[in-house]
Amino acid sequence: MIPDVSAALSWLEKHHTILQGINRGIERETLRIDQNGKLVQTPFPASIGSALTHSWITTDFAESMLEFITPANTSIDYTLTFLRDLHRYASIEIGNEMMWPLSMPCFVNDEDEIILAQYGTSNEGLMKTLYRKGLKNRYGAMMQTISGVHYNFSLPLAFWQAKDGIKNSDEGREVISEGYFRLIRNYYRFGWLIPFLFGASPSMCSSFIQDPEKRAAFLALTENKGYLPYATSLRMSDLGYTNDAQRSLGITFNHLETYVEGVKRATKIKSEKFAKIGIKVDGEYQQLNDHILQNENEFYAPIRPKRVPQAGEKPTDALLRGGIEYIEVRALDVNPFSPVGITEDQVRFIDLFLIWCALADAPEMSSAELECAKRNWNRVIMEGRKPNQVIGFDCDSRFEPLAKIGHSLFDDLLRVAEVLDRNEKNSAYRDVCHRLRPLFDEPELTLSGRTLQAIKELGTNQFGLSIARQYKQQLLSEPLTLLTDSDFIKQRERSVVKQRAKEAADSISFDEYVKQLLK
Repeated sequence: MIPDVSAALSWLEKHHTILQGINRGIERETLRIDQNGKLVQTPFPASIGSALTHSWITTDFAESMLEFITPANTSIDYTLTFLRDLHRYASIEIGNEMMWPLSMPCFVNDEDEIILAQYGTSNEGLMKTLYRKGLKNRYGAMMQTISGVHYNFSLPLAFWQAKDGIKNSDEGREVISEGYFRLIRNYYRFGWLIPFLFGASPSMCSSFIQDPEKRAAFLALTENKGYLPYATSLRMSDLGYTNDAQRSLGITFNHLETYVEGVKRATKIKSEKFAKIGIKVDGEYQQLNDHILQNENEFYAPIRPKRVPQAGEKPTDALLRGGIEYIEVRALDVNPFSPVGITEDQVRFIDLFLIWCALADAPEMSSAELECAKRNWNRVIMEGRKPNQVIGFDCDSRFEPLAKIGHSLFDDLLRVAEVLDRNEKNSAYRDVCHRLRPLFDEPELTLSGRTLQAIKELGTNQFGLSIARQYKQQLLSEPLTLLTDSDFIKQRERSVVKQRAKEAADSISFDEYVKQLLK
């Protein structure tokens, strides 16, 4: 049913100190709204700094879409406090505006209301806006305003040294990369746990769905109620953030070279569908190119292998240079019951689960097997809280109850928790296990169950608006804890100087810059 990790767990218990120094970082997206919930038309606040070069606060797809980024750190408390300080500061700088606390946008009736993120006049800044214009023309602007939380995670070097006998990260980069790919394959097989426990988008406003066929299908499913009774994360469904063009790419997560080759290939293959948009129409760019992927960032996956790139370096080239440095978990909905979109319990659970994924055996997966694994994800996304829901194995040749698998996994996770608690000299990880495990037998207590209950009482729009107002006042009333006003002023000034330097350093035309990107 699940891999036997008893030997690996026994080994871990004897080497508990190798898990000291886990690195984490969090990225949280949110839309700026006015007091009535409508998407604002105001630009990214200049008082914060430059969205192009600010290290902590930027925009994502839209000018109204904030993204908060914490630096990598080994302390959970530091990371969450840093994230909260970013929210506290932004709450002041956006004035009377508020932050939408749900993953799915609601008060957007016209895609023209969504202003693409602007990054200045440098070639880099213009490229980033053009890339977003391409996303809008390819998939629609509405889909791109869906918000999520990304969790960046890396295991200590000591873990790989003890497990695989490597000396350092340079000599062991191939071994470490293989280890992270094993983690990713297990994530695909069992990562549906995350939307089951933490999915928080069981509903969506009908105004969100612009495609007539999808709109009709959704309303038929929901009988105009705007939700699915057992859904966990419509954000991750075909109704949410999807990319049909990528399903035929056949990208696998078995070896670094084949993964990189697959992603690079997708940035070179022309798409008949996207070619109809045109690249430059009447002298105005419509997208970076007409390939399946405009660039490597367009590859959508619920988890990604990552390495911090050097200046001008593509993500895949960074991976080839140094191997996988960390992984990015992208399956988290914004938690509406937290002012910052994520809680300590979620962080600790993901730690446990990703460590388990790194320990458990994970046979290589073909692209066909990946599609089979995605069917389990889809079951959980659309009907995860359905009574007696099952999970398929061996491409659905046999099935097991979701709750049974969940309890078996938590038997293992509890042992991982004991190791981590031994290092921290407390019971924080075990406490999380004890709080989350009952949710398999009482799925209405999951985030999606609690969110749906609130939505049934208030409606999606009023639920979101009420807690947006609550969090606005709460964050405004809290003083900065870790950062200072001076820190934010320095970051603002530094970011503005960096943007101006980029603009002054350009020595080629934007047309030439775009051509060089395609090489």
